[in-house]
Amino acid sequence: MFDHKHLRWSALSAVTLGLALSGPAAQAKTFTPGERVGKMMATKYKIPLFFALPDSARAKLADDIKTTDTLVEYRHPENAKAGLRLVVTKRSGWPDRMAKSGLVQTGDILLTFRPEWGGGGAYPNVQMGISHTGIAYVKNGQLFNIDNPMDGVHVGFTSEHYRTLNMIHVIRPRNLTEQQRANILGWASRLRDGRGKIYPEQIKFNDDYNAPKYDGGSPVFVKELGQAALGQSLPNKPLGMYCSEFAWSLLALRNCDASSTSAFSASRVPSCVSEPMKPMRATGTYVNKHTKSSYSGLVDGPLMVIDSLGLPQAEREAALKKVFDITNTNTNMSEGHKTVAKAMQDNVPKLQTYYIDSGKPIWSRLKASTIAFGLRRAIPDNYSPTSYLINTLLPADNSNRTMDYVATIVIE
Repeated sequence: MFDHKHLRWSALSAVTLGLALSGPAAQAKTFTPGERVGKMMATKYKIPLFFALPDSARAKLADDIKTTDTLVEYRHPENAKAGLRLVVTKRSGWPDRMAKSGLVQTGDILLTFRPEWGGGGAYPNVQMGISHTGIAYVKNGQLFNIDNPMDGVHVGFTSEHYRTLNMIHVIRPRNLTEQQRANILGWASRLRDGRGKIYPEQIKFNDDYNAPKYDGGSPVFVKELGQAALGQSLPNKPLGMYCSEFAWSLLALRNCDASSTSAFSASRVPSCVSEPMKPMRATGTYVNKHTKSSYSGLVDGPLMVIDSLGLPQAEREAALKKVFDITNTNTNMSEGHKTVAKAMQDNVPKLQTYYIDSGKPIWSRLKASTIAFGLRRAIPDNYSPTSYLINTLLPADNSNRTMDYVATIVIE
């Protein structure tokens, strides 16, 4: 005799077991205020106001993100016009949860965010706590990264670098097509799979962030990265690249087929190579001009954040002066960043004057403009780790805006 009662019990047990094995089901969520996380950001991490971002920086996301992680809309306690989207997650399994939810996609830029840099003086504050750049890609439903150095310390989310991180900003290049994502996937896979032969014999790490390969001419270094990925020999190996330059170059290959060896065997740079973001001058024009063609500068991040708040002059100056305060001597910066910070030291008084005077009447702005011109002459056009975040601070309709801020991953 057929036992319906036993069948119903067996079916229920199977469903229960399946849920237990698969973990909690993803729920449709959006970013909402979270009191506990807000207190954690304010007390544990103490991020400065100029490490937060205006709403205009944000990418448009779905209203029903399916995830088991906590999505928090964080507003800075000093001014609610600036904040962060926080994805609060447990360390175990976070990369694949990000891929499954779509919060991290192929071609996204992963910026190592170190809130402990806050209050460390001009350099770490101007860098907005950003120390490193990587590129994400999703393959067979799993999230991977490719960074330079292409070593065991940085490649893989169980590597020392990512295993010891607490926060990562996710920046998304605008309007990537499916074909461009496929191309990035192809290049990133080749570089990661072949890194044992590529690094450091063909591509090495350059820890001088003040020495970009970009000089305004043809980007031969992007072609050489493609050649290395394709297993071709480089004429002047090894090619030294720092992390954000490596990321810029990989994204510059987004229109190139990763299996097209002939295009990279020719003497010229392939026509498919195109810059993902215009390398930045030391200072920009947006703060003074506010036009659709204005551009942002390498040192303009905190200035643009504070400028976006519309503060009265006295409050604005007080907020800007905090960028140059040293209230924290335990930033744990790498040797490469310490070197750049030391080189920048002579320009700090000029930079502070540029910050303060840029928002004053015309006669003071002339002084700021003179300083800005001098800084542009002293510092080469570049694509620092922070430049990707600074690009998001331009208005949404600005012709130089090519990046959007997605969210900040907070790993508990």
